Amino acid sequence: MPILRRVLATLPILFGAAVFTFLLTRVLPGDAAAFLASGQASAEDIAALRQQLGLDLPLHLQLLDYLSRLAHGDWGQSFTTGQPVVADLLQRLPASMELSLFAFALALAIGLPLGIAAALKPGGAMDHVCRAVCTAGSCAPTFVVGLLLIYVLYFSLGWAAEPVGRLDPMLAPPPVHTGFLLIDAALAGDGAAWRSALSHLLLPAVSMALFSVAPLARITRSSMLAVLGSDFMRTARALGLPHRQALLTYALRNALLPVLTTMGLVFSYMLGANVVIEKLFAWPGIGSYALDALMSADHAPVQGFVLLVAVVFSLVNLLVDLLGQLADPRTRGSA
Repeated sequence: MPILRRVLATLPILFGAAVFTFLLTRVLPGDAAAFLASGQASAEDIAALRQQLGLDLPLHLQLLDYLSRLAHGDWGQSFTTGQPVVADLLQRLPASMELSLFAFALALAIGLPLGIAAALKPGGAMDHVCRAVCTAGSCAPTFVVGLLLIYVLYFSLGWAAEPVGRLDPMLAPPPVHTGFLLIDAALAGDGAAWRSALSHLLLPAVSMALFSVAPLARITRSSMLAVLGSDFMRTARALGLPHRQALLTYALRNALLPVLTTMGLVFSYMLGANVVIEKLFAWPGIGSYALDALMSADHAPVQGFVLLVAVVFSLVNLLVDLLGQLADPRTRGSA
C-alpha cells in the first residue's frame, strides 16, 4: 500500500508543524489576555482572563492540551472573530486557492514554454531571455513586484482594478456554490461579477506568478538540456524519427519528473507565501486572516493557518509522487 505509507509518513510532518507553531506563538511578543482585556482592565482582570484561557499553565501542559484538542478535531477559537478557527479557515480557503491556482497557471504558461524554448537553442535569443527572466524573478521579492504593479498599472495608468479585494464593492457577490468567484459568477450567469472578479484577480496573481516563473523555467531548461543530450535522443535522431515526435513523445516525458517536483514546491510556496500579497491587495484569504490574528496576538488562527498549509503541502507532495510514477514508470518499483 504505497499510498497508505505516504499518507502515514505525513503524520510526523503535521505533528512537527503543530508543535513548532505552538512554541513559536508562545515566544512571540504580545500577551493575548492583555490584548483581549483592553486597556482599561486591571491586573486582576488580566490574571483571571489568563487563567480562563489556560495561559497560566506550564508550557508543556498547554502543549498537551492543544495536541489533545487537535486530536479531537478542535483547532481552537479565534477571539478576534468569535468563530472556530476551522470555520474561519474553510470560509477563507477558496479565496486563497483561487488566487494561488490562477497564479500557478500563469507561472506554468510562462515558465514551461520559456524553459523548453531556451533548451532547444542553447545560447540563442530565447536562452538569454530565459536567463534574464530567471535572474530578475529570483532577485525581486513578491511584495516589491506587487507594489510596483499597483503603482504603475493602477495609480499611474489606471489599467488595473483597484486593490480592494475580490470584487468591486458596488457589485453584489454571486450566490456561493464553490467559493471561487469566477466559477460562482459563471454558474449564476452574472457577467459583470465575473469580469470584476477576473480584473481584481489579475494583478495579485501576476505578482505571485512572476516570482514563480524563475524556478519553473530554470528547472525545465536544465532538465530538457540533459534529456536532449542523452544517448536515446541521439539514437532517435539518427534513426530519422521526426523532430516533433521525438520532442513530444520522448524528450518532454523524460524531462517531466524534476519539473513535476518543482511544480509541487512552487505551488506549496504560493499557498504559504501569499500572506503579503493578500494583505497588499486586501484579499480575504487565509494568509491575511493569519496576519491579522498575529498582529492581535490571537494564537489559534496562526496555528491553524500553519497546520492547514502543512496539510496542503503534504497532499501536494502525495499528488506529485503519484504523477511522477505515471510520468516515469521506473519509479514505481521504489514506491
